[in-house]
Amino acid sequence: MVPMGLASACGTALAKNRQQPAAGCDKPLNIIYIMTDDHSFQTISCYDGRYNRTPNLDRLAREGVRFGNSFVTNSISGPSRAVMITGKHSHKNGFLKNEGGVPFDGSQQTFPKLLQQGGYQTALIGKWHLMSTPTGFDHWEILPGQGSYYNPDFITPEGTHREHGYVTNLITDKGIDYLEHRDRSKPFCLLLHHKAVHRIWMSDTCDLGAFEDRTFPLPETFWDDYAGRPAAADQEMSIARDMDLAYDLKMLDSTIDTRLKGAYVHGELARMTPQQRAQWDSLYQPLIDRFVASGLSGRELTEWKYQRYMRDYLKSVKSLDDNIGRLMEYLEREGLLENTLVVYASDQGFYMGEHGWFDKRFMYEESLRTPLLMRLPDCWTGAKRGGEIEQMVQNIDYAPTFLTLAGVPVPEDMQGVSLVPLLRGERTKEGWRDAIYYHYFEFPGEHRVRKHYGVRTDRYKLIHFYGHDIDTWELYDLKTDPAEMHNRYDDPKLAKVRARMHERLEELREQYDDRTE
Repeated sequence: MVPMGLASACGTALAKNRQQPAAGCDKPLNIIYIMTDDHSFQTISCYDGRYNRTPNLDRLAREGVRFGNSFVTNSISGPSRAVMITGKHSHKNGFLKNEGGVPFDGSQQTFPKLLQQGGYQTALIGKWHLMSTPTGFDHWEILPGQGSYYNPDFITPEGTHREHGYVTNLITDKGIDYLEHRDRSKPFCLLLHHKAVHRIWMSDTCDLGAFEDRTFPLPETFWDDYAGRPAAADQEMSIARDMDLAYDLKMLDSTIDTRLKGAYVHGELARMTPQQRAQWDSLYQPLIDRFVASGLSGRELTEWKYQRYMRDYLKSVKSLDDNIGRLMEYLEREGLLENTLVVYASDQGFYMGEHGWFDKRFMYEESLRTPLLMRLPDCWTGAKRGGEIEQMVQNIDYAPTFLTLAGVPVPEDMQGVSLVPLLRGERTKEGWRDAIYYHYFEFPGEHRVRKHYGVRTDRYKLIHFYGHDIDTWELYDLKTDPAEMHNRYDDPKLAKVRARMHERLEELREQYDDRTE
């Protein structure tokens, strides 16, 4: 373990002058920020009870708050993490995309660095995915790139090593071990970043049989024909066309030859021990045999792929929820819930078959929205627990929130705003932002989603898809068309709305100083 860094003289002074974030707390708050990858709000039961039960995530909401309108600024993994850690939109922190971009500039201002200066000890464990060495952390241990589900490698300041086990269990173990050996004289901020539930949705061996008896209803928009939405029609994230039978759905057979088959065979599957592989094959080989014998095609094949996708995805969620339960049991046993804020979020939302898709990237609701739960410290008196915060928030707001809770001044160049007034119930919807801004940059790239930016208000959404082969606008009335199936940009009945939305979009582009196209 890397020794904890000592606070600077300036940090010590800040710590002494720290403002208490809530009545009843007589010592600085600790912060645990749990981030998962590609976790859809639809598969957390306190948001949506159709698919599964997540009792440990639900506990965070019950003992704290659930944000009902939580959004990202750029729905893709690395950029979302850069936004979170800097409190700035992608065009300001410089990390715009996963593919073809530049490494994250670790010399820039981040909230962990500011917390360090304020007397906090900081740690990062799990997925980093910013193509750079972490800075601003007294302790860090990260997965290379996307990381692996089985027997993953971890990078530390001392080098890279491989560990035996399932990645969600290992990251939780490491988080608990860090808390056990931390410097107990100082407050801490622990970023616990899971690989789950990223593609290719591999469950722990103990959960292999989960959900195998479930049949899931198709989303209402599953057979979307994308009429009036050319960017939506020309993507590569379709369950029917693009979900790989071998790589994504584990149908490994000599009669099945797919583009990504080798990545599965020589990647995740090759990392397994003989015992792990035997357990894996005990479930999947009979499934493969039945699938090959069925000879499915057309719509039947697509619907079969959807069911397999849902089952594999939800198994990964189950392990995640179980491990959050383990962490919460530790915090409760050690008395840490008294003065620790526990935050849960995903780096973005995800499609669970809506519009016939998997993955994210689009500004449509399923990928724009991200779950956000905050379990409030026990010492907070007067806090309303178990409720929903309806105001629109974004991941640019996390950094200023954590700094405010720590009593550390929020730099003026951070573009987010602290959520503490919402946690205290001090802001009404009228006193909060009335719109959010979004910008996605990665084209050409995986899944072929065009560059686009846009604005969303409580009721309407305006999106501009742009680039060398597209220049189209989309406008949605989220009250009458929450599934975003009908582009009404050219509808004369919404001419005044369109004009107001264009005006609001330009105001936000000026506010956030974004002129990139």
